[in-house]
Amino acid sequence: MSADNNSLPPQPEVPDHNGWTLLVLIAIILLPLATWFLLPLVPPLGSLPDLYSGGTSYPASELHFERNREDQLPVKMNPPSKDLPLITNVQILDFDGDGKNEILACDAADNRILLISVDAEGGQTTRTLINDVAAPAHATAVDIDADGDLDLAVSILGNIQPDDGVVGKVELFEQTENGFIRHVILDDVRRVADVQPGDFDQDGDLDLAVAVFGYNRGEVLWLENQGDFQFFEHQLYQAPGTIHVPVADYDGDGDLDIATIVSQEEEELVAFENLGKGKFRTRSLWMTPNMDLGSAGLIHADLDQDGDEDLILPAGDNLEDFDAYPQPYHGCYWFENQGNWEFEQRRISDLGGTYAGDVADLDGDGDLDVVLVSMTNDWYAPAHASLVWLENDGQQNFTSWQIDSEPIHLVTVAAGDLNQDGLPDIAAGSLNMRKPFDRIGRVTVWLQRPEEGR
Repeated sequence: MSADNNSLPPQPEVPDHNGWTLLVLIAIILLPLATWFLLPLVPPLGSLPDLYSGGTSYPASELHFERNREDQLPVKMNPPSKDLPLITNVQILDFDGDGKNEILACDAADNRILLISVDAEGGQTTRTLINDVAAPAHATAVDIDADGDLDLAVSILGNIQPDDGVVGKVELFEQTENGFIRHVILDDVRRVADVQPGDFDQDGDLDLAVAVFGYNRGEVLWLENQGDFQFFEHQLYQAPGTIHVPVADYDGDGDLDIATIVSQEEEELVAFENLGKGKFRTRSLWMTPNMDLGSAGLIHADLDQDGDEDLILPAGDNLEDFDAYPQPYHGCYWFENQGNWEFEQRRISDLGGTYAGDVADLDGDGDLDVVLVSMTNDWYAPAHASLVWLENDGQQNFTSWQIDSEPIHLVTVAAGDLNQDGLPDIAAGSLNMRKPFDRIGRVTVWLQRPEEGR
């Protein structure tokens, strides 16, 4: 039988790969050559600082402040010393009950708690209250045992560098006539960033709210006071990067609530409404889609003096970047309490690298102003601000005034009268973990001088 070619099925067409191979070879050879020759002809866009420096400066403050440093550190440390100061927190309060304010400071480089006194001329006397605390983040003065003196609840990071290990603690230092007695009231947790007191179950003693920052894992706890320095742990929330837990009656119902800012993975403001008898309801107050905002802390104050507690959020933390640099969304955010757990957000400052703030009536006009410090402004331009105050016109419109441009790397600030002249002064602490390593400070004081004030 002869084959009928017309009855055979059509044969598949064999693709010609030679043409595609040639095109790929031409692209591999010619595109790099074209880029090499043509790129220099592209008009220059300018250097990064020219495009967006992010650095911020403001008009010089009309209030006059005189800077005094705790000690005379070298102006430059290049190469950087292993002994660079790492101050994590400063507060202004009368700790020893003598009627004069001091500075309570946490020193994470030397693992100690300091008490600094300031005289009328700005001279500083420093003494160590507590040694051997592993990277303290915050020391909260509280009379936990109701014996008439101030004890210290210390938030222990365990490691100032990123660490998700179980290295954190809360240590309570009972003040006695013979010194402090250490009580470890919480361990086997990740890095602890803040502890704040309050009688949350209204049984007549002080409990503690705790922010466990951790790194990839964190939480918010409240520790129920059982007496005799024993505490029972209650978990309120699980989230990495909880920084501060400011305690206040945010809903005006007569009991104490807790707020926190979550800064890892999400950037979220969360509150815990006290329902009584140790029960809390979680309320999400605010969240931003910008996961790089850099929430750096949270404080409460009645900024508009309308009778309820607002929240103030400094934002500018970018220590995870090797070369930390200010961003256009850095600054300070005011969350005005509208009642019924509604908070209205308003940006009141654009300070690059904002890391901490405090509230005080700096100019004595009866309304509350805001003091801010920067950790990562553009420090290669010496004029950029490290310390500013936001003047409140009484209607919560704020004008930014620059107090100083050094020292740099400021991460904590407090306002209060340090030399007993009736005027608010300022104290700030430096965390020197990123270049440049010049204009270095540890604990710095700015005394307000009336002769040049308004």
